[in-house]
Amino acid sequence: MMLDKGLSSREVEDVLDVSSDFVDIVKLGWGTSVITPQLDKKLEIYRAHDIPVYFGGTLFEAFYLRNQLDVYKTILDQFGIDHVEVSDGSVELDQDEKLAIIHDFATDFTVLSEVGSKDQEEIMPPYKWVQLIKSELEAGSSMVICEARESGTVGIFRPNGEVRSGLVDEIVDLVGMERVLFEAPRKAQQVWFLQKFGSNVSLGNIAPEEVLPLETLRLGLRADTLFDFFEEGQGRKRVPKPSSTSEHHGV
Repeated sequence: MMLDKGLSSREVEDVLDVSSDFVDIVKLGWGTSVITPQLDKKLEIYRAHDIPVYFGGTLFEAFYLRNQLDVYKTILDQFGIDHVEVSDGSVELDQDEKLAIIHDFATDFTVLSEVGSKDQEEIMPPYKWVQLIKSELEAGSSMVICEARESGTVGIFRPNGEVRSGLVDEIVDLVGMERVLFEAPRKAQQVWFLQKFGSNVSLGNIAPEEVLPLETLRLGLRADTLFDFFEEGQGRKRVPKPSSTSEHHGV
């Protein structure tokens, strides 16, 4: 999932010229779609490449706060958006009500719901993550997004960007990966997921300029994953690491 934070139509064309084959879906971050000039033109470019687009979950929350979800549906229809994110990362939304909203939207839209708070201080135990993900899939979500924000410092990550590995392991063990998308904006986070779960793990909040680099990580065409998709004995051996002496002298 690529994160579009306000690209111009020309920028979208440039990005897709090299990356369209590697983008499965695009999120127009938070409420940027509301103030993006010539939004229709940009959406048409994505459609021409058969890439679905949805508006950020914060925009859903803004309409929820105002008790205007019917208006939100009208706006989605107006722009031909058939994917919608249902989230509660910033607002307090009772889980039963969230499930009812997911079920309602799933009648006319492909729903991607999001689990996890944008608040660094809110730590949810792994069993609760699993419970929420399962219930939202059952309510009609096609996929559940595990929160990390654009910064990669909340939700499934610690404030320093480190993966909450025990949490992720429990999600994968008890829910699986097929219908779960992990937000992982930082390269080190992407590498961790690829090395842990393989090249087909679903990752999101990928910056436009990082789509192609991420694909090289998936294919073992970057130093970070060069040996992760290579069977020993089929070719040359690993290149020896520099000695400690040369490392100290910056060689």
